[in-house]
Amino acid sequence: MLDLLELEFFRNALIGIVIIAVASALIGTYIFARRLVAIAGGITHACFGGLGLGYFLGWNPIVLAGAMAVGSSLSVEWMARRYRVREDSAIAVIWALGMAVGVMFVFLTPGYVPELNAFLFGNILTISRSDLWGFAIYLAALGGFYVWQYKSIIATAFDRDFAFVAGVRVRMITTVMTVFVAVGIVLTIKLVGVMLLMSMLSLPQMIAETRYHTCGKLMTASAVISVACCLGGLMLTTVIDVPCSAMIVIVMVAAWVVARLVSFIVNRHN
Repeated sequence: MLDLLELEFFRNALIGIVIIAVASALIGTYIFARRLVAIAGGITHACFGGLGLGYFLGWNPIVLAGAMAVGSSLSVEWMARRYRVREDSAIAVIWALGMAVGVMFVFLTPGYVPELNAFLFGNILTISRSDLWGFAIYLAALGGFYVWQYKSIIATAFDRDFAFVAGVRVRMITTVMTVFVAVGIVLTIKLVGVMLLMSMLSLPQMIAETRYHTCGKLMTASAVISVACCLGGLMLTTVIDVPCSAMIVIVMVAAWVVARLVSFIVNRHN
């Protein structure tokens, strides 16, 4: 372990995991409270369209993935608000369109795209120093917005109609948080990849929910659980030669199963 800490890429992976785990807990709690966990999948798969287009045009795929993520997430909110389309239906459209566009442009791109596997399945060990700065700036902005608008965010997440009547700027809160979710998803793609990202935004909250039911405690517990599971997954991959992203998800699922069993036993005895 000490030998691994001497390697810069492993230190970057450790720092990156902690930052992204905390950020994922913050945005994950918001979408979990809104019962919109599926939006993470929709935006994630919409990102694939941006990645495919980026490779086809020879542009930075992350930039186009970010643009696609923000655009698709705002489109879901716009369709739900303007045309009364159910959010889950709008998410399904974005999900399907993003994957279709991504597959089409990857197919049209000449040659083989070796970096695509990193975005599909994740590779935490490729995180660079510049990535860490991007993660840190994002977490600082997200944390600052939470501190500034905490009560409004919670009210909007649980009951937008009540929040609107109470004078909360619901549209502003929803738009800003939607953008944060989209940007967070793009940044996190390198951690667990397109295919496994939803677990980072839902499993820590599902584990924490077995014990805590207020938003503040749920968010704090989710952050602790997310960091612990991510670090545990990374440590296990130093012993077992398997992809880090897959191990992180396995650790989270195992923790959820244990938490559910403990909750069942405690409730039964009470």
